[in-house]
Amino acid sequence: MIELNHIKKTYSKGLVTALKDISFSVNHGELFGLIGPDGAGKTTLFRILTTLLLADDGTATVNGLDVVNDYKQIRNCVGYMPGKFSLYQDLTVEENLHFFATIFGTTIKENYTLVKEIYQQIEPFKDRMAGKLSGGMKQKLGLCCALIHKPDVLFLDEPTTGVDVVSRREFWEMLRKLKKQGITILVSTPYMDEANLCDRIALIQKGEILSIDTLAKIIESFPKDLYAIKSANIFKLLQDVRSYPGVGSCFAFGDALHVTFNNSSDKDVIKYLHSKDHTDVSMKLITPSIEDCFIHLLSPSI
Repeated sequence: MIELNHIKKTYSKGLVTALKDISFSVNHGELFGLIGPDGAGKTTLFRILTTLLLADDGTATVNGLDVVNDYKQIRNCVGYMPGKFSLYQDLTVEENLHFFATIFGTTIKENYTLVKEIYQQIEPFKDRMAGKLSGGMKQKLGLCCALIHKPDVLFLDEPTTGVDVVSRREFWEMLRKLKKQGITILVSTPYMDEANLCDRIALIQKGEILSIDTLAKIIESFPKDLYAIKSANIFKLLQDVRSYPGVGSCFAFGDALHVTFNNSSDKDVIKYLHSKDHTDVSMKLITPSIEDCFIHLLSPSI
């Protein structure tokens, strides 16, 4: 449904690189996640795929249509929900939905079954101005407007940023139900914990794809044993572990350190930390998280 081949994009006359040789594909009916921090290139990529921006180099197709030559057809068969709320804030909920249905030559009644479950949650506020809605309600309205013309592909650019935890959970449940209806979904997010909600993910940073696979396979590819080390003085622990000659990598994760070693045994590390006056050290082998994998891919040599 979506295919990119060697997409490149720069800004400021080539001084700022937004995308570096991006290539991947998204299958029909797949819920595909593009995961990375702000500034990674996610929005630029979405704008190219939705025909709002031209790439400097490379080719891309959506639903078998070229993003440059077939842009008119693509705009009729995709739904796009940008990261920033972009509906008309001085129109009511119902007026916004009616407006977008009219633009695409359809009606709310014709495709109501597609948005019914989502729209019913905001229908009690159908006469409220869109600008007066809460973040979660704006999110639901934006999704309804992106779906009202029954698109084949749905692009969602950081749809859960800035909304509460409950709204995030509800939103992903809606996406799972839309996927069951055969809609291909490409969603971007800076939240690593949302990776396990996608069929496949692409980790992106500074315009480069670091890895593309299922979450399970990306975690399986983590090359070393990973340990969680705890002590009462976490700051001193961080300094001492990083000074240990056998350490491969060491990063703080909440109240623990996530650490890899080159060759050292557990006893060697514990003995070393005791010599540094850590009397309450605990250390255990753990399964890497997606955050651990992302950090490793950024610094594969450690």
